[in-house]
Amino acid sequence: MKIACVSTFLPRKCGIATFSNNLLNAILKADIKDDFNKSAYVIALEKYSNNFNYPEIVKNTIRQDYQLDYIKAAKYINYSHANLCIIQHEFGIFGGESGTYILSLTRNLNIPIIVVFHTVLKEPSYTQKAIIQKLSRNADKVVVMSKLAVKLLNTIYDVPKGKITKIEHGVPDFKFVNRRLTKSKYNLKGKKVLLTFGLLNRNKGIEIALKSLVEVVKKHKNVIYIILGKTHPNVVKESGEEYRTYLHGLVEKYSLRKYVYFYDHFVSDEELFNYLSAADIYITPYLNKEQMTSGSLAYAVGAGAAVISTPYWHAEELLAKGRGVLFNFGDYQTLSNILNNLLDNTNELNSLRKKAYDYGRKNIWSEIGKQYIVLISDVLEKNKKAIINEEHIINPLTMPHFTLKHIDRLTFKTGIIQHAVYNIPNLKEGFCLDDNSRALLMTVMAWNQLKDNKALELLPTYLSFINYMQNDDGTFRNHLSFNGNFLDENGTEDSFGRTVWALGYLLRYPANSGYSQLSFEILSKALPNFIKLKEVRSIAFTISGLYHYLKRYPSDEKMMNLLKDLTNKIVNRVNDFKSAEWYWFENKLTYANGNVPLALFYSYKLLKDKNILLTAQELLNFLVKIKFKNNYLSIIGNNGWYEKGKLPSLFAQQPVNASSMVLLLNQAYKVTKDKDYLEKMYKSYLWFLGENELGIPLYNFETGGCSDGLESYGANRNQGAESTLAYLIAHLKILKALEKDLAHH
Repeated sequence: MKIACVSTFLPRKCGIATFSNNLLNAILKADIKDDFNKSAYVIALEKYSNNFNYPEIVKNTIRQDYQLDYIKAAKYINYSHANLCIIQHEFGIFGGESGTYILSLTRNLNIPIIVVFHTVLKEPSYTQKAIIQKLSRNADKVVVMSKLAVKLLNTIYDVPKGKITKIEHGVPDFKFVNRRLTKSKYNLKGKKVLLTFGLLNRNKGIEIALKSLVEVVKKHKNVIYIILGKTHPNVVKESGEEYRTYLHGLVEKYSLRKYVYFYDHFVSDEELFNYLSAADIYITPYLNKEQMTSGSLAYAVGAGAAVISTPYWHAEELLAKGRGVLFNFGDYQTLSNILNNLLDNTNELNSLRKKAYDYGRKNIWSEIGKQYIVLISDVLEKNKKAIINEEHIINPLTMPHFTLKHIDRLTFKTGIIQHAVYNIPNLKEGFCLDDNSRALLMTVMAWNQLKDNKALELLPTYLSFINYMQNDDGTFRNHLSFNGNFLDENGTEDSFGRTVWALGYLLRYPANSGYSQLSFEILSKALPNFIKLKEVRSIAFTISGLYHYLKRYPSDEKMMNLLKDLTNKIVNRVNDFKSAEWYWFENKLTYANGNVPLALFYSYKLLKDKNILLTAQELLNFLVKIKFKNNYLSIIGNNGWYEKGKLPSLFAQQPVNASSMVLLLNQAYKVTKDKDYLEKMYKSYLWFLGENELGIPLYNFETGGCSDGLESYGANRNQGAESTLAYLIAHLKILKALEKDLAHH
């Protein structure tokens, strides 16, 4: 069995690095029945170009803020013949927003994964929650170190309990030693030793312990408080030794110089144990409740120290049942009282030590190593026996509940606001025809498929807006300010085409006769402008509207002839530009590309012209070749698009492009019955839910909105109308495809 481990690693001065070193040693040395050959190697994370002198077990490194390094590391692991990968997760050690880059690694791994979560937040940000959820979905098992972490993963992050394993933080095999002898070794004979250990940062709360000593030293003149450990390297880089200097200042302020000793070193496990053995009392006066794991606390309990702590999460659980004493955050007076009481009562002090030591024995690293071996063996065995159920390509369990709450938030009496600041309507940007036409299309779909009452309520608002924006000559304005001022005389051809598409769809699936009649009137008024269209995408949008119109009125020969003329425009344009390597209608791939072949598939279904079908398929295959190079949809970003002969832009990927691929591939499947198109349609939808370049979802489960784009740093946090409507249209199309898929089984 060969294990790959992704983590920080020694000699980097970091708690996760120490943990990983101890864990791998424990796994490799674990003595269990039916043992097998074990080996391991490490991919070490580096924040800066540290050039650490790593031990031989480290085979490769990842520069924290270089996303490509994560992908390369995944390839390295895949080709290394490793059987399983263990990832140590902690916020702050991975690059990207909240550490999103680690998802680039997990999504490219081809072997089973175990993720060890060192922190599970009770109130995560949207991105933090998405990362934990995605990592948990990618992992075969996740490990946490406390009961509370199990509960939070299950209730806050929706991770199934069956996927979660609790394995406590390991500790060295400390032997219970004579405290007097150890004190003598460190010239502490006759002293009452108080100890705090760990990399210094402001959350340690050491100022609270110092303040409590003012009363303690009045009664116990033989007290010495040892503050053991260097300042955290990240703190040093950001603010130097500001915190340590502040603590030294407090020592002087409280006249504690002869009672406090700072040992500014990164100590070994052996040296730490010697200090723990010499300590009468161990203090962790941390300031933050939400600390899920504390290695130093686990070590103190494992060494049989009498521990006094604030009630942060790990302490509450580890020190339960009399294994330690808790005091409230910042309450230095209570800490003074507890210290004085324990220093006066040797029996009570010894009882705390005994209970802590006895509990810590089950968490020595050799025992923890065995637990991990059992878990790893279970994962590998289940991986062998895994049966992939391919009965249905579309898995409805992956799909969020359909909701229009964000669309409702963006919609005013006039229409839908086009932009949002985060998930708040941006009234400064006003309204546009494009988005109100999209909204009309979506609400008709939602009412037709789901009989969604909110969709029916919103639908006339968008239809009314379209009617208001139409000019006397049948064209449309596009932009309207929030206070009702027209911002243009004539809108874009795109907005014209999208409006025709939405109106045609409403005519095919009318919610009532009034909507149908008004749609017909608007469409009839716009009709003379159809043949004037020059832009290929605009023509494609219009063809989509004509297709739905002709499904309602199949005997309308004038419209059928118009469909032929517009379709020929696209086919001729493709013939003018296509080559063996570039099958497209212009020398650049930009936005909503899927809508062009989609329109041709629609035309073929009515006109039955094989040349139209061939062109549609060639355009589709060209897009698929570009956008599905990996096992997920990779959209061309709008930071430069994709010019013929150049490299495609990777980021600023827009939801409208994913939605257009869903619609295209759905129609391609319906025409050809090729299940590969159905699979790719579903993968295109999963782009919204995290199957993308960064592995993070753009759909926001909390707001019901969709981020405006996938940027290099993560998801664009704004949730405008276009993006949210693009998601909802794709969602509804997937639901319809699922319904038909289920009907055939």
